[in-house]
Amino acid sequence: MTLDVIGQAGFNYRFNALNPSEKPNELNDAFATMFRAGEQLSLLPIIQNFVPILQVIPTKRAKNIAIAQTTMARIGRQLLSDSKASITASEKAGEKNTVHGRDLLSLLVRANTATDLSDSQRMSDEDVLAQVPTFLVAGHETTSTATTWALFALTQAPETQTKLREELLRIPTDSPSMEELSSLPYLDAVVRETLRIHSPVPSSVRVAMEDDIIPLNTPFVDKNGQTQHGIKVTKGDTIFIPILAINRSKAIWGEDATAFRPERWESVPEGANSIPGVWGNQLSFLGGPRACIGYRFSLIEMKALLFTLIRAFEFELAVPVKDILTKQSIVQRPFVSSEMECGNQMPLLIKPFRA
Repeated sequence: MTLDVIGQAGFNYRFNALNPSEKPNELNDAFATMFRAGEQLSLLPIIQNFVPILQVIPTKRAKNIAIAQTTMARIGRQLLSDSKASITASEKAGEKNTVHGRDLLSLLVRANTATDLSDSQRMSDEDVLAQVPTFLVAGHETTSTATTWALFALTQAPETQTKLREELLRIPTDSPSMEELSSLPYLDAVVRETLRIHSPVPSSVRVAMEDDIIPLNTPFVDKNGQTQHGIKVTKGDTIFIPILAINRSKAIWGEDATAFRPERWESVPEGANSIPGVWGNQLSFLGGPRACIGYRFSLIEMKALLFTLIRAFEFELAVPVKDILTKQSIVQRPFVSSEMECGNQMPLLIKPFRA
């Protein structure tokens, strides 16, 4: 579902991921290949990163990635060409704000060709194309994973699932507006709690652009017996950001920090107010100028999915909860311990809700 959404909203492109009768989409296949490669752990690629000369050794994984990248680049160039042609045709016809030209790629191309933009601010076609994988990853995989974990959490809290459904059913339409979705406090609390407990991206890194000192909330005594109030950082240092650890910190959220309890958002702990995230008193979308640029899109999409699913169906976990494992690559995905070879999955028992 999320792949179809970002395809249309991002590029006016149809993946047809929800239609099994359609011929497999080659961009869909290429995208899946890239993610499968990210899940495969192998010692050789790690060694090749440290010893570049070994990169001449061919691997099946590298070959598959190269083929997928070639496919993505070719289709990306076609999408860019089509977007430019569509915008040119619309402008000639005096239709600058047509609905079919409001996808992200069209908006980016239109902004990039604005007459009042200086040459130094224009992006090359290669720069524009480089945004395609970013849009796909950020707009598809993370929202998909977050929604999956939300359904899992709701199977473990039946009373929460019932309470959420009661709120959603008070909306007298199956097609709510963004404003209606944003007006539902318990839905918002469920989404916040899901992203806190099951943040799709469990960690990230940043690179220091200059020498600095990171101040500490709690000083520590180093091996020399000196009390340190900060950590020195040198330009070029890689800084690990433990998103999930902060989101689940008992020092911030209390002893039940690892429990799924949407009601906690009725009164946010004082310590959470100091978390420098761009949204929701947490670091799930990071913070600062390099925070997730599409977090509002992701939130409203996740709310729309839950709105539709929870109103229509009741969900139960189809396997014992102990069989659900988490495996991390770019995002943390659910796996079934006895079926690791099947890839990421979340087996659920689903039945229509009868009022």
